[in-house]
Amino acid sequence: MIRNVRIGKVALPRTPYTPRRLIPLIEAVGAGIPLESVLTSIVNQLGFDSFMFGMSACPMLTHESQCYAYTTLSAEWVARYDQMDYIEVDPRVLKTRDSPLPLIWDSISERGVDAQTDAFLDDAAKHGVSSGFAFEFRDVHYVRGLMALNSIDPVLDDARRESIGEMLGEVLLLGTYFHEIFRKGVIDEGVPPLARGAPLSQRQRECLELAARGNTTEDIAFKLQISARTAQYHFDCIRTKLAAANRQEAIARGLAQGLIRA
Repeated sequence: MIRNVRIGKVALPRTPYTPRRLIPLIEAVGAGIPLESVLTSIVNQLGFDSFMFGMSACPMLTHESQCYAYTTLSAEWVARYDQMDYIEVDPRVLKTRDSPLPLIWDSISERGVDAQTDAFLDDAAKHGVSSGFAFEFRDVHYVRGLMALNSIDPVLDDARRESIGEMLGEVLLLGTYFHEIFRKGVIDEGVPPLARGAPLSQRQRECLELAARGNTTEDIAFKLQISARTAQYHFDCIRTKLAAANRQEAIARGLAQGLIRA
C-alpha cells in the first residue's frame, strides 16, 4: 500500500441520514488515526477492492493548482500511472470529465477504443484495477477531484451493475465525506503533496519545454494532440513535483535543473 499524506483530525457532523457504514470513517478521522484500513473495510463492504481519490487544488491564494492523491492501491501502480501518462487515456477520467454523471465501467465495455486504451486496461488489470465506479466533483475553492472505487473483476454483469446502482447514494456520500475530510485535513492545513521531488514524465517534460518557448495551454494541447484540460493537469503535476507556485517558476526550475532545454 502506498504511503499516503497524513490527514489531521477533522470533526465531521453525524446526522440521522449518515449511513452506518460510513460512521467508522467519521470516527477515525475525528480521532486522527490513519484511514487506510477503515477505507478498505468500507470499500470491501461495498463490493470493491481498492479506493482512489485525486484532487487538483490551490493550496494558497498565491499558488496555482497542484495535484494531491490518496489511495489504497500500490505505490508501484501510482508511479507507473504517472510516468506512463495514463491520464490521457484513462476512461474513468475521460468519461467523467465535465459530466455530473458517475461512471460504472469494466475492462470489456471500455476495450476497443484504440491501442493506447487497451494497453492501459491491460496494465491496470495487472495492478488490480479491472472495473469499478468513478465520478468527478468540483467546488468553488478546489478545482476538480475524482473518486474511484476499483475491482479486480474484469466484467460487471447486469446483477452487479444493478447492485452498484442500488448503493449509489451511499457511494456518492463516501466521496462527499472524503472530499470534505481531505479539504479540511490536508488542503486547509497546508500539507504539501507527497509527489514533490518525483521525476517528471516524458509528457510533462514536453509540456514544460513548450511552455518555456512561449506556448499557451491551448497551443500545447494542439501540438501534442491532447485536450486543454489534460494539458492543464500535466502542469498541475509539474508544479507539484517542482514545488513551483506558478508556471513561470516551474519553467525557471526546469531550466535550472536541466530538465528542459533553453
